[in-house]
Amino acid sequence: MSKATSSAPSQRMLRVAEQVRAAITQVLQRGDVRDPVIETTVIAISEVRMSPDLKHATAFVSPLGVKDHETVIEALNRNAKFIRGRLGPQLRQMKYMPDLRFRDDTSFDNYQKIDELLRSPEVARDLDQTDDDKA
Repeated sequence: MSKATSSAPSQRMLRVAEQVRAAITQVLQRGDVRDPVIETTVIAISEVRMSPDLKHATAFVSPLGVKDHETVIEALNRNAKFIRGRLGPQLRQMKYMPDLRFRDDTSFDNYQKIDELLRSPEVARDLDQTDDDKA
């Protein structure tokens, strides 16, 4: 019989992901990374997703006040091994230190598009019609 697999992360994966997110945030806030792109950019880490074996962590980041997100993502990925080495004190309870990958977080863009759609005249008109039908 095959084992049923779920696409939802386990509680352990979620807990470890939050610990990794906090540890990466501390490293970036302390200014440990000596890269001009990273030093001059405020970086928000919105989410970290762990692989089921907890050996890989994908951090979704949003560089604030920067148009070219790709440059910041490349700089973070270039320095991923250095950042991983700095995570040791915060994550010493882990058997393996996870490999880090950084990706651009596009969820804020998606939220903005949804907000613009909801505020569009067509949607407002449809909502007004629905309210009139209920009355």
